[in-house]
Amino acid sequence: MPSEDRKAFLLRIDSRLWAELEAWAGDELRSVNGQIEFLLRQAVQQRRKKHLDGGFSQAPARDR
Repeated sequence: MPSEDRKAFLLRIDSRLWAELEAWAGDELRSVNGQIEFLLRQAVQQRRKKHLDGGFSQAPARDR
C-alpha cells in the first residue's frame, strides 16, 4: 500500500466482539487493527457501489 497519512483514534469495543475480531484477524494473518481497516474499506466500497447503482434514494439513517 502506498505511503499515506494515517489517522489514529480511540475505539471502545465490547470484549466479546474484540475476541471475535482477534480470532478472525489471526485466521487471515492480520493484526486486529488491520482487520478492522480491511472490513471498513470493504463496507465503504460496497456502500459506494450501491450508491452508484442507485441503491440509495437518500443518505442512510445513522445509528443513535
